[in-house]
Amino acid sequence: MNIGDRVRLLHGKEEGVIRRISSSGKIEVEIEDGFIIPALKSEVVLIAATEKNYFGEQSNPDQDSFSPAPISAPKDQGLYLAFLPLNDQNLSLYLINDSKQIYLSHASEVYGENHRTLYAGTLNSGEAKKIDERLLKEMDEWPAFLLRFIPIQNQLEKAIPAFERQLKMKPTQFFKHLSKAPLLDKNVYLFPLEQTTKELDIRSLNSELSQINPSPAPAPVQKPSRSIDLHIEVLHSQPEKLSNSEKMRIQLEVFEEKLNQAIASGMDEITFIHGLGNGVLRKEIHKRLSQLGNIKYFQDTQKDQWGYGATLVRIS
Repeated sequence: MNIGDRVRLLHGKEEGVIRRISSSGKIEVEIEDGFIIPALKSEVVLIAATEKNYFGEQSNPDQDSFSPAPISAPKDQGLYLAFLPLNDQNLSLYLINDSKQIYLSHASEVYGENHRTLYAGTLNSGEAKKIDERLLKEMDEWPAFLLRFIPIQNQLEKAIPAFERQLKMKPTQFFKHLSKAPLLDKNVYLFPLEQTTKELDIRSLNSELSQINPSPAPAPVQKPSRSIDLHIEVLHSQPEKLSNSEKMRIQLEVFEEKLNQAIASGMDEITFIHGLGNGVLRKEIHKRLSQLGNIKYFQDTQKDQWGYGATLVRIS
């Protein structure tokens, strides 16, 4: 047996590909849902060899390959939604534009009639844009993804219609989309977006958006507390159920919301209590503050109480 051989477990129905062989005779088999099963060499049998003995003919090696056949290249837009495995649990989401066309793009999650934006901006030709991360084990709870694309063209070019695609991931189909991604040049779960797309009427879309988001009279700006606690236990009722990336997202959303309120309401300073931890949240907050033009300065504060676990922001 060699790495890459397709095998079947003798005491189960699982089939997969050998990914690792140790000197002690143990092997690791990757089954079709992407999980790794440990086994002994004596507990598996080569599928190709078994079929050869049974049918009396040579199996086609291409048919024994575990990797699904690559998805055909898009005919028109060359746009993809890709899920890049970081490990056996985490995935990064990418929008990929492998076409010659530039698009205004909007990616969001659909919660009934509500949407949460993951990305909104220009997707250039030959660009792969990371838009989010996901936990593989939570796939059943993922909301649907809505992708909208409006081509940026000059008047001399043949008009390309704007279009949208909504995708709801199902585990039974998701793992069949393993393929090498253009631009990323890595094995991902790849979903072409030009197939069964719905064409968008820009005027209708503008009308729809204006009805959803009419221009009401400006609401009074809420003035936040001068000290904001960003500990996840304060912000969420069940923090133990959140992944690290979800915790960070919630903390940064509260940070930006309270900072914007402080600026809009005319406050001269605000303090964010982020704790020590591994320093990732503090570093990200300081990075974002350094990019703002209306911040006089920021510094670690209340060292006697918080150590380096709080940041004072002076607003200009």
